Amino acid sequence: MEYHNPVLLQASVDGLNIMPDGIYVDVTFGGGGHSKEILKRLGPNGKLFAFDQDQDALANTLQDERFTLINENFRFIKRFLRFYGVKSVDGILADLGVSSHQFDVPERGFSTRFDAGLDMRMSQKNDLNAFRVVNEYDEANLKRVFLDYGELKNAPVLARTIIEARELKPIKTTDELKEVLARYLPERVKNKILAQIYQAIRIEVNQEMDVLKEFLEQSLEILNPGGKLSVISYHSLEDRLVKRFVKNGMFEGEPERDFFGNFSVPFKTIGKLIVPDAAEIKENNRARSAKLRIAEKR
Repeated sequence: MEYHNPVLLQASVDGLNIMPDGIYVDVTFGGGGHSKEILKRLGPNGKLFAFDQDQDALANTLQDERFTLINENFRFIKRFLRFYGVKSVDGILADLGVSSHQFDVPERGFSTRFDAGLDMRMSQKNDLNAFRVVNEYDEANLKRVFLDYGELKNAPVLARTIIEARELKPIKTTDELKEVLARYLPERVKNKILAQIYQAIRIEVNQEMDVLKEFLEQSLEILNPGGKLSVISYHSLEDRLVKRFVKNGMFEGEPERDFFGNFSVPFKTIGKLIVPDAAEIKENNRARSAKLRIAEKR
């Protein structure tokens, strides 16, 4: 399987501050780039568990007795680590979003570059796919998807246009979807708007925001005190959730203060926000929107 270079490789693994005998988790294995770097820094008694729900990623598994690859969604991190007898870990790395491989395989339907069936599933085991979202969701839900996950101001008209078009015939492919929405895709911003539309549908199909919330909450439970969380996000919705959770252990609202007006937060932010330099972006276009946040459990 062809996978591109992992994004922010050194910085994200440096953020874990790896102990040779520690237990670590790479929850987005993909092509295995981050996992290989973690294994380089582990001693003979260290352990690395990796998660990937995509069947294709299994072809990249690493032959190392310290390594275990789990073919599941990382929203189940706590459950599956317990299955392997692991209750706590020293560090967790997450490289969120779609892998370069998923974008580059036309039939997966993730990329705006190719015509393909409306799929967009990160796990081929999922029942929900892009075809069902586009052809079965009612107008209110389509509007919600485009507004909440694509941040598209014209979400109501996009939803209505899809509803009207599919009354004539199902919308089966990415090109058919583009054709239906063509009047809202002016040439100068076509790629940007298409990316937002695809992102919205993909997030809904894969429940990405719910998955991220569940993962972050469980990370707090399973990290040892002093354990590190290293998270790379690619759009503002993800980054906002990560930033808020790392800052105060909540996704909305503020933590309760004690009698003296102080509040305790579960994480300590390590360093500043890290973004790729120009050289990495030139080498790997996927890196252009990446943001890395590192935190330590108190």
